[in-house]
Amino acid sequence: MQNKTDKRIRLKRKIRAKIKGTAEHPRLTVFRSNKFIYAQVINDVTGETLAQANDLEIIKGKKTEKAKEVGKMISEACQRAQITKVVFDRNGFKYTGRIKLVAEGARAGGLEF
Repeated sequence: MQNKTDKRIRLKRKIRAKIKGTAEHPRLTVFRSNKFIYAQVINDVTGETLAQANDLEIIKGKKTEKAKEVGKMISEACQRAQITKVVFDRNGFKYTGRIKLVAEGARAGGLEF
């Protein structure tokens, strides 16, 4: 029997087989834990992280509010790195809740995907 994490990792591998981040369109990946949410922009060709954001420093607000703020923070970090277009990688999570809010926050901040 597989548990929830094993199923997510299996789904993540299927998604990553189709999604590749390049220099022109890096990959925006989101990881959600029970307490925090993390976002990274990765160039898969060179294997380097171009920008990152998380909600470890955000003290006030609910998890959903923090997720929206992480989306805005990652878009600001991408603007500093002169990145405008990305490929969204939900990392095996369903596109709902905090994952969706990170994507909406990034779009509101100016990222295109």
